[in-house]
Amino acid sequence: MSDSLLNINHITISARKEGQWTPIVHDSTFTLEQNEILGIVGESGSGKSVTSLAVMGLLPKGILQVTQGSIAFEGRDISQLTTREMRNIRGNDIAMIFQEPMSSLNPSLKCGYQVEEIFKEHTSLSKREIKATVLSLFEKVKLPNPEKIYNRYPHEISGGQKQRVMIAMAIACKPKILIADEPTTALDVTVQKEIILLLKELQQETKMSIIFISHDLSLVSEIANRVLVMYKGNIVEQGVATEIFENPKHTYTKALINSRPSLDVRLKRLPTIQDYLEGTVDKTEVTPQQRTEEHEKLYSKPPLLEVINVEKEYVSSSGLFGRDVKFKAVNNVSFKIYEGETLGLVGESGCGKSTLGNAILQLDKATAGSILYKGQDLTKLSASAIRELRKEIQIIFQDPYSSLNPRITVGKAIMEPMKVHGLYKNDRERREKTIEILKRVGLGEEHFNRYPHEFSGGQRQRVGIARTIALQPKLIVCDESVSALDISVQAQVLNLLNELKENFGFTYIFISHDLAVVKYMSDQVLVMNKGQIEEMNEADALYEHPEKEYTKKLIEAIPKGN
Repeated sequence: MSDSLLNINHITISARKEGQWTPIVHDSTFTLEQNEILGIVGESGSGKSVTSLAVMGLLPKGILQVTQGSIAFEGRDISQLTTREMRNIRGNDIAMIFQEPMSSLNPSLKCGYQVEEIFKEHTSLSKREIKATVLSLFEKVKLPNPEKIYNRYPHEISGGQKQRVMIAMAIACKPKILIADEPTTALDVTVQKEIILLLKELQQETKMSIIFISHDLSLVSEIANRVLVMYKGNIVEQGVATEIFENPKHTYTKALINSRPSLDVRLKRLPTIQDYLEGTVDKTEVTPQQRTEEHEKLYSKPPLLEVINVEKEYVSSSGLFGRDVKFKAVNNVSFKIYEGETLGLVGESGCGKSTLGNAILQLDKATAGSILYKGQDLTKLSASAIRELRKEIQIIFQDPYSSLNPRITVGKAIMEPMKVHGLYKNDRERREKTIEILKRVGLGEEHFNRYPHEFSGGQRQRVGIARTIALQPKLIVCDESVSALDISVQAQVLNLLNELKENFGFTYIFISHDLAVVKYMSDQVLVMNKGQIEEMNEADALYEHPEKEYTKKLIEAIPKGN
């Protein structure tokens, strides 16, 4: 036995399928040393989260199990422990922060109470001592106004604050190992940077060991000492973080690094994992001169959409003595967008970018200002005129799963809007058109009769795109439409959006908190902060010479990989 803190020795994890156990993690061996941060990188389905659940003893019984090998913590094989024995270790010696803090915190209990439960389970402290300890923990994880957050419910605090409460919960009993499973995936780039710095600080202070799991290699290389890369249930590469980032050996690792849009070079097409595996990487660059010529053409015509002094105000009754409080989510915003252009819209959560998108789509009416589409003011149209216009202005949602009806086959879901808007003569023609669109987005005729749950995340997003383009719109709002995807799947979808734009002349409003992606996709970028436009410029110029401090802060927070 190794004297490492954690020793994963030739483990195979199997899933029960049709009465048989099928390996999904194959013969994995790695160690975690004392006082070390180990990064595990890989995409959905690579086996990284399943491996961490096995370490925690949280594999769902009867569905997943360790069928070979051992997991030794401080020299003791914990894969053979009873549920009760494992409960003493879990939370006490080995703790975990999950990916989605909203679903791992109980919405009906106050944040303070949820952290207190850990101390009630694992210590003999008095009620008063427990409260004092929780408040000092909240301070330690840099929560603003700990007393206030102690008494708040999860829905009353931001995503970054929820994640800090989860971290406080995880480090409550001073564990020797902390497993952080995609802890920053749903967070803004600035909050993500804060969480990374916080974990590093806590690790240096407490000397605990951390396993940091992510699909983003550049992010992992900013926090980890060592990295292991997983692909289809196998460890394909492991070593010192800088070495792996600078000199990747495995084709898959190279693909993971290069599928992410670069901040220095603008490629015509992002390389995908498939391109690397097949040796078909296209390194054609878009030159600044080509960009200038393209923009001269774009901006020589009148604008397709003009937003003039738009405001969106909400009224809340949470003021003093129940008085109404007015809150401007969008405040005096004006800009133009031209046919064939992609306008990037960035900013942190709560800056008003999605609210602005909804106002343009007439899903949530603006309180003031005008929105001119082809010279026509959308804010003054009747409900039936807006319904008619829906054909021309469409949206691709963030979560393709919740925006598709699970009971309808994807073929029917794509045909449905065609039917509503009276496109094509009959269902036979619509079916033919739907199959043609499915092929256009990289799917096939065989997918027509499948249901949403039969598709992967990337495929579902393609179905969402197919449904949007079925109506041949002119303007498409992409609201965080690639943020939930793995990096290589994201590259495929971004390539697809650019291809469709070229072939159909689409105009995009591309909303995202991922600045590297926005820079790659956009002609112009509009930075929003607290409901207002902070800065607007041509994408490359904005990144090279940001004028405002807020923009500089956003750009500095992009993970660049050490």
